Amino acid sequence: MSPARPGLLAGKHLLVTGVATTDSLAFATAAAAIDHGAEVALGVFPRDLERAAGAAAELPATVPLLPLDLTDDVMVAEVAEWVRARWPGLDGALHAAAFAPRDALGGRFTAAAMDGIATAFHTSTYSYATLGALLESLAPPSGGSLVGLDFDAAGAWPVYNWMGVCKAGLEAANRYLARDLGPRRIRANLVAAGPLTTRAASGIPGFDLLLDAWEHRSPMAWDPTDGDAVADAVCFLLSDLARMVTGEILHVDGGYHAMAAPLAPAGHPADPTGALHAVGV
Repeated sequence: MSPARPGLLAGKHLLVTGVATTDSLAFATAAAAIDHGAEVALGVFPRDLERAAGAAAELPATVPLLPLDLTDDVMVAEVAEWVRARWPGLDGALHAAAFAPRDALGGRFTAAAMDGIATAFHTSTYSYATLGALLESLAPPSGGSLVGLDFDAAGAWPVYNWMGVCKAGLEAANRYLARDLGPRRIRANLVAAGPLTTRAASGIPGFDLLLDAWEHRSPMAWDPTDGDAVADAVCFLLSDLARMVTGEILHVDGGYHAMAAPLAPAGHPADPTGALHAVGV
């Protein structure tokens, strides 16, 4: 964990969704936000409540766990009532909800069933707008910040298939939310992280292909086990330092997205001194 900046999120009340285990980006964000002075509640998918309780015990402060399936209107309303009863408002929220059935990941793109694709879109994309509406109903007059976790959808990835389409939809939804929430001084931004070995990643067949791509193309050495850099970026977007940043996709991927091709191997004529590999790529 990088050193905390005292007061960066002091006085903020934040809802972090998607915590189930300590290896998740949602957990890393919750821990970082607490270190930065925020009061945090976790919105937890009901079947993950027991595991999330174990993860929450590792956080630097006691946090409430709220059953929350963003595709369930009743649960969303119950979370809204909980916030109204206990907090002066909701200053920010992290969307870390995504799911796709196995036939929507890997295999032939055209072989996935429509029912599974619809589930993936509802859970991974439409739910971002649901969380945005929840934040809009609870944010103080000074505004708030909505942040979602992304995986860059500018191109077609190996194995990612319909989840890639859902992420493309998430990026479009982010722009429209920035438009509609802006008058309430609520910002909407995404953080596009490089591949990390989280529980969600374990459900992607062929995930090693993505790790291999980063090894050969990222100009900065990428550690797929370290989510702290992503959590720090999320905290920045949740903070007042980012008060005029909206509709943005912030890449935290070691520079992978900016490279047009894999880096030359060490000793290649394009890199005879190995300088491009001085960072360990």
